[in-house]
Amino acid sequence: MSAEFTYQDVAEHNTKKDLYVVIHDKVYDITKFVDEHPGGEEVLLDVAGQDSTEAFEDVGHSDEAREALEPLLVGTLKRQAGDPKPKAPLPSSLAPAAQTGTATGLGIGLYAVLVLGGLAGFAAYQYLQAQQGATAPSA
Repeated sequence: MSAEFTYQDVAEHNTKKDLYVVIHDKVYDITKFVDEHPGGEEVLLDVAGQDSTEAFEDVGHSDEAREALEPLLVGTLKRQAGDPKPKAPLPSSLAPAAQTGTATGLGIGLYAVLVLGGLAGFAAYQYLQAQQGATAPSA
């Protein structure tokens, strides 16, 4: 079972040699990862001891980066009265599945309208060409 941390607990771990961050209400000890971070240690030190959810999501980390966090998990954030609200929603890849089919239905409908419009335009063009040929004077 993982430990629970308050914001105050996490805030005490804010140095390069002792660095905790909160991402989506999970607490990670990233001390051993600081020197390996591809974005440099500065970005991690800027969010040391804080909720870094927004910064983490704004960068658009890969699935591999998310998986690399798993062994660094040390607990969960225990929210208390007066704590700041979460800084970013779960990314769509991690959030529960919402309604599906809506975007697909719109795409198919739009495609059908375009195809039918194109066919109607082509038919009108052919009709006008036939009418023009029938009314042209013979030489």
